[in-house]
Amino acid sequence: MGKLEEVYREFIAANNIADYEERKVELKKFFDRLNHMKLPEYFNWVHEVFEGIHVRERGDKKALLWHDLETDESKSFTYKEIIENCNKLLNFLRDSGIERGDGVYMMLPAIPETWFSIFASLKGGFVAVPTATTMVSKELEYRFSVYEPKAVIADERSAKIIDEALENSKHDPVKIVTGDVEGWTSYDEIKKEKSQAEPERVRSNDIVFNFFTSGTTGLPKMVGHTAVSYPLGHVSTAYLIGITTDDLHTNLSAPGWAKFAWSSFFAPFIMGATVLGINYNRFIPDRYLEVISDYDISTFCAPPTAWRIFMLQKLENYEFDRLREVMSAGEPLNPEIINTWKKYTGTTIRDFYGQTESTAMIGNPPWIEEVIPGSFGFPSYMHDIALVDDDGNFITEPNVVGHIVVRLDRWRPIGLFAGYIGDEEKTRSVFRNNLYYTGDKAYFDEKGYWWFVGRADDVIKTSDYRVGPFEVESALIEHDAVAEAAVIGSPDKIRWQVVKAFVVLKPGYEPSKELALELFVHCSKVLAKYKVPRIIEFVPELPKTISGKIKRNELRKVEEERRSKGERGEQEYFYSDFEELKKK
Repeated sequence: MGKLEEVYREFIAANNIADYEERKVELKKFFDRLNHMKLPEYFNWVHEVFEGIHVRERGDKKALLWHDLETDESKSFTYKEIIENCNKLLNFLRDSGIERGDGVYMMLPAIPETWFSIFASLKGGFVAVPTATTMVSKELEYRFSVYEPKAVIADERSAKIIDEALENSKHDPVKIVTGDVEGWTSYDEIKKEKSQAEPERVRSNDIVFNFFTSGTTGLPKMVGHTAVSYPLGHVSTAYLIGITTDDLHTNLSAPGWAKFAWSSFFAPFIMGATVLGINYNRFIPDRYLEVISDYDISTFCAPPTAWRIFMLQKLENYEFDRLREVMSAGEPLNPEIINTWKKYTGTTIRDFYGQTESTAMIGNPPWIEEVIPGSFGFPSYMHDIALVDDDGNFITEPNVVGHIVVRLDRWRPIGLFAGYIGDEEKTRSVFRNNLYYTGDKAYFDEKGYWWFVGRADDVIKTSDYRVGPFEVESALIEHDAVAEAAVIGSPDKIRWQVVKAFVVLKPGYEPSKELALELFVHCSKVLAKYKVPRIIEFVPELPKTISGKIKRNELRKVEEERRSKGERGEQEYFYSDFEELKKK
């Protein structure tokens, strides 16, 4: 292997092999070399790979098809048109004073400008900060306080929330909006820029992505990815999905999250495939299935929540003649879902696993002979995955639950993040003893299949999101009536878990349906929608250790038992109980 352009060409050739057994052999050889190769000092993926390979060799091929689920508006862009739009935005940002290493926040829905923004940021050596459109101003204030926004790109709705957050900020970023908002530059102005731009000289270890992600304690941490960890690291994702150059790939994930960068951007564009981007304000499952059927997609990723909702639709009404590879990630799917989908489409949903901090680490590759429902497959060729016990000893026996770790002593996986930006203590806590601790637990069986058990900490997995209890508890305690709060994940058939809060009231306040509604509304104002508790239960006290720490494990056990029996607490209130909240 030589230059990284040659590395990508070798990977693309191997992943395009039609015979799965032959593909498996060639990819194993490829990763054996890749894992031990010396990376070049400089690397600009957009220039060297996207332009150097794909624009040069397939410039007139469709790179992005885009469809709006609610308006039925559609657009398409070739590889050449993608880079032209990238260059126009890059030129504008540079002319506005944005330089290599500057933070560029992107708070956009799944519209073409989202893809253009990522390309421009990468080519210019900026630090892209994908930001979910569900964020509220208070959450943005925190992000701006710890990581400076030199530029922000947003849609009209998000622009107004950003302005609220900036009122209490000393920052004055360049502001671009896809619409018309006072004080913002309309994206229409970018279209007037030149369509050629020089690439930035980016070092391989330069940070080019900053994802905010929830942890067990404290406010969201900043996950830093480099100019190689995502652009090159996602060859692991591309091979586990099974994307080829001829595929039309779509991924049901919103911009602002790492999974969008994984599957709506890098994996398909590494291969020179075509991406179908679908935008919606409200997810309409039957309409979504109709659109992907009409476009005749061939590879498809969706989170478990979506698969469970799809099972409620009339799958016999849709045709998926070209569909070949189907993936899920997040938490295990039960056999009924996998079998039902296969009955109507002829394809098997294959599970895989990874984190914001990594690329795809464990999965069921296309050549897997038997997909076992509930198992997320086998370690990827890129990551040296192992299990350790609580003392850090390697687990070698099957069916023993341990911590999922990545070994770093034989090679450091290219797809692993650089660390938590500005938080050396947190970084040291997960990188120790030549291991990276994922924070998740699993076991493997006698056949080598891996099985997800759950988080090793208190982070809540709800739908496709991670929610730290600290953020929700902090929001609740801001209310005048709340003395203490403990937040856990409550089992849920659709979302895997929903956020539940146990609340202790201050003297003078009494539990009531009216107060529960007040707390739901309060949380809705200060937290992104997916973080808002779906259940609030008033309790006289919280179980604690001698040192005063809340025993969340004890609360989880009680909650799991109660949900399994279908019981409800006397002072337990559900978000869904309130008509007033259904429009929020």
